[in-house]
Amino acid sequence: MKDTIAEQILSEHVVEGRLTAGEEIGLTIDQALTQDATGTMVYLEFESLGLSAVKSQVAVSYVDHNIIQTDSRNADDHRFLQSCAAKFGVVFSPPGNGVSHHVHRQRFGIPGQTLLGSDSHTTTGGCLGMLAMGAGGVEIAMAMAGHPYHITTPKIWGVYVEGQFAPYVSGKDLILELLRRYSCKAGIGKIMEFFGPGVANMDMSARATVANMSVDMGLTAAIFPSDEVTKAFLVRNGRPDAWRELKTGPNPQWDELTEIDLGQIEPMVACPSNPDNVKKASELRDIEVQQVIIGSSCNGSYRDFMIASKMVEGKTRHPNVSFEINTGSRQTLDNVLAMGAITALVEAGARIHESGCLGCIGMGQAPATGTVSLRTFPRNFKGRSGTKDDQVYLCSPETAAASALTGRITDPRTLGEAPEVPYPEKFKYRMDWFIQPAKDASSVEILRGPNIKPMPDFPPLDDTVSGTVLIKVDDNISTDIIMPAGNRVLPYRSNIPAISEFVFEIIDDQFPTRAKEKGGGIVIGGDNYGQGSSREHAALAPRYLGVRAKIVKSFARIHKANLVNFGILPLTFADPSDYDAIEQGDEISIAGIKAAISGGASDIPVTVNGREIMTRLDVSERQRRMLLAGGILNLAKPQK
Repeated sequence: MKDTIAEQILSEHVVEGRLTAGEEIGLTIDQALTQDATGTMVYLEFESLGLSAVKSQVAVSYVDHNIIQTDSRNADDHRFLQSCAAKFGVVFSPPGNGVSHHVHRQRFGIPGQTLLGSDSHTTTGGCLGMLAMGAGGVEIAMAMAGHPYHITTPKIWGVYVEGQFAPYVSGKDLILELLRRYSCKAGIGKIMEFFGPGVANMDMSARATVANMSVDMGLTAAIFPSDEVTKAFLVRNGRPDAWRELKTGPNPQWDELTEIDLGQIEPMVACPSNPDNVKKASELRDIEVQQVIIGSSCNGSYRDFMIASKMVEGKTRHPNVSFEINTGSRQTLDNVLAMGAITALVEAGARIHESGCLGCIGMGQAPATGTVSLRTFPRNFKGRSGTKDDQVYLCSPETAAASALTGRITDPRTLGEAPEVPYPEKFKYRMDWFIQPAKDASSVEILRGPNIKPMPDFPPLDDTVSGTVLIKVDDNISTDIIMPAGNRVLPYRSNIPAISEFVFEIIDDQFPTRAKEKGGGIVIGGDNYGQGSSREHAALAPRYLGVRAKIVKSFARIHKANLVNFGILPLTFADPSDYDAIEQGDEISIAGIKAAISGGASDIPVTVNGREIMTRLDVSERQRRMLLAGGILNLAKPQK
């Protein structure tokens, strides 16, 4: 028996490769989930594989991102997704059921299983003791088709937890403290596993919040034990048979080890415009806020709304604050409603929104010009809110509720004694909120609106890749910067020609025009390029515009995989100082690249304006075949 939970689950699911540091492994995937911002592409990709039904044990299609229907496009895509689910054997969760990872842990998650989702925050499932990972949509399609999911064997980062949270301190403060200490890229290539006596003092809301934002540290996954807290959560959700005990063994061998005393954690706030720009709430008391939102992707749990409700009960929001509530799921909304907490929130001046992602993905709730928005969300990348020059801060529900009352960022510990949160013996829910797949799939017609376009065909790799540097960007460029979201852009998610017109729009709205005029080209970037969302559109749309290589200091894990999946060379500078010598408009040539990739070369010479620099191609043999073919689908789909 392995002495880390991560190794236990990995060893039970590995079907290709060895669990050796640096070696690529293939894992069987027990459960798969999609959401509508990425799911339309998943099902177009799944169709192209020519299969009649999914092969994973559980597959659920959620509609949680694009739920604002300002015209027919989102509604058309919802019908497309529902018809695909019916035909291919997938459970369908319609708009209003809630955010994929929140609903999934309540109704489908099982300790010890693997979960792969086309949402980067699928990592939330780690709160149950699952190995839950986000990935690009095409990898979800492949997993649903029964193919292994490939990652490099991760390092295991142990976090020894002792003590318990002080009043008004919760899981969001813990993950923000970890981000403050270690940065948003510290976890690349690693799984974080929590153990020690203090873990028993972390409720499921805290565990879910930490697991959710683990991806915002760059982690592949975060895993908590499946213990009595997990069992109580599953019992309360009417799923006692799903429980299985999982715990860290007596002699774990950690690649890294961190010790945390929960009692020393203070209320923390991430300042604009990255989740690791963290300060203590007490240091920000002079910052006035005009919008406070509790819920959505990260803190959408029952406890999060109950504590906020108790804090504002009998009081009224500050007159300059728009106080907004987004529950993580319909089930959570129903149970908070049953406890009377919605009444307290409404009477305090809160606006109650539909269960879904909403403002977290820029789908409504955009803040006013020049104002501060304080949110319990996981991300605050520039422009993600829907307001170009936004000032978004991230915090716990406790800090958010306190600040909604005072009109400025407020350490909630200044409000006196913390309230207790009551729990029902069993959560209310109804399984008929979910739509089961058709019994006779042959009778189902897939419904396609006019905005749904076929997957573009991408040719194999040429022997020479050359072109102009189309753009040069800094460190920590997110996929929100590469491929914006929001209610203006996301309705084109199933139309690659249309959505490509928005690539890099937030920082350079001439990029698509320049790319087309130049016939494609090269992108230059800094460290942690492609952090954030798993959206494969950040690779697909540039590829459609003719981008065939990106040369950066370092890549975020999911985005690098997405680039390979669609035949874009992911090169890194052998000497990071070469980044400084390249400018937009320079001419780049990579000669003999097919032979280099076929021959297993890792050192790739690149000519920049006639001067040679060295880059690195760090990919597996499987990924080399994908690059040569022009993408994973060219390898996987039936040959005619």
